[in-house]
Amino acid sequence: MEKVRFFLEQTITYKILTLFLSHVKDFLEIFGTISYRFFQVLKYLCTLQINYKQVIEQSSRFAVDSLPITLSIVIMTSVILSMQISPELVKQGGKDFIGLLIALTMVREIGVIMSGFAIISMIGSSQASELATMKVTEQIDAMKSLKVSPFKYLFLPRVIAGVITMPFVVVIASACGIIAGGLTSMAAGKDVTWLCYVTSVWQGLYIRDINIMLFKSACIGGAISLISSSCGYEAKGGAKGVGNATTKAVVLSFVAIVIIDCIFAIAFYI
Repeated sequence: MEKVRFFLEQTITYKILTLFLSHVKDFLEIFGTISYRFFQVLKYLCTLQINYKQVIEQSSRFAVDSLPITLSIVIMTSVILSMQISPELVKQGGKDFIGLLIALTMVREIGVIMSGFAIISMIGSSQASELATMKVTEQIDAMKSLKVSPFKYLFLPRVIAGVITMPFVVVIASACGIIAGGLTSMAAGKDVTWLCYVTSVWQGLYIRDINIMLFKSACIGGAISLISSSCGYEAKGGAKGVGNATTKAVVLSFVAIVIIDCIFAIAFYI
């Protein structure tokens, strides 16, 4: 029996299955930990124990500091998209639908997703490394010894800032992306005028799409802050632990954005 078990453990199927189960276990543990952090933050939020000074500071970092890189990514994505689709739609006689397509793509997907990726890369990683440094240097332990809740003073302001400011960032980025797409379409597509483009945008863009975009961006902003703070809070092992926590925060935030986007697509567009 032992020999059979030994040979089974050497097979590729067994190793793949073991690896898969290990990842599932890690995911469930991480999901449980982040859910616990969320309820702790929610407890302080419901009792209005909010440090408004910290919220304003984190909001400035989340929105103002990340805006240049966010706009750059969204605008360039819109330019590339317009360069690809405008000539083809003009060839097929669909120049009146260019603005509609770009606007819907920006509002429903690209504006939110690309803004989220930019904020993860700049702000999420910063939040994770900041809390990880505090953890490995025992600053968080000092807070606990003074009976100061880390969830109240570290987690809550960051999550509130993400929920409040992310929709503003997405609105600005999406608007700039639509404008950049129109200018590119006029240059890349024959006989595409600004009036034709703007008319097409308003024909296909509805208030419902904008409301869903705002709600989704708020959820994504809160998720980025919560995941980044949680990963930083769990850091161990000095400088190496800070690096691992930052990497983990970025990866999990990317996955969370895709999952949230998928949930919203199923809930509102199917």
